[in-house]
Amino acid sequence: MELLQAVHGYQFFGAWAKLTPTPYALVTLVLFVWSIFPALKGAVHSSFTVGLRVTWFFTLLPAAVTGILLALNGLKVPSATAAAGGLTKYGFEPDPSRNWEHWMYSLFALMSLYVLEILVRGKLIEHRVGLRFLPVVTLFLYGVAYMIGRVAVLPGSTPGT
Repeated sequence: MELLQAVHGYQFFGAWAKLTPTPYALVTLVLFVWSIFPALKGAVHSSFTVGLRVTWFFTLLPAAVTGILLALNGLKVPSATAAAGGLTKYGFEPDPSRNWEHWMYSLFALMSLYVLEILVRGKLIEHRVGLRFLPVVTLFLYGVAYMIGRVAVLPGSTPGT
């Protein structure tokens, strides 16, 4: 169980942690910067597709699979549960609503990746037009990944309820 928690809850510390608090946020930020080039060129290079697959990996294995296994074992995000002394392990008042927000942002991440697949493959929308939306969707995905980490650590506006 500790290995699952370590993989799922790994965080960066230091100056870069404010921009990318988790490896998942870092991967989505790189994908966002990378998505600017196909949007400008109007064509997707195979390296961007590989980057998209790496993002899927970081979404599904370290985030989704371990998160589901932890949830099935009754665990919730650290910001939603009290540790010793009635505070979270980060020293804040627990906020149970953060657990549902964490799941909501995870769902947004999966939906964003699905939309990226549609845009890259040119399904449902003309390919060159769809590629113009890549930076918008990847920026949204980065914001979602950032919020996934933030929600797990910091309390919201309803602590203790």
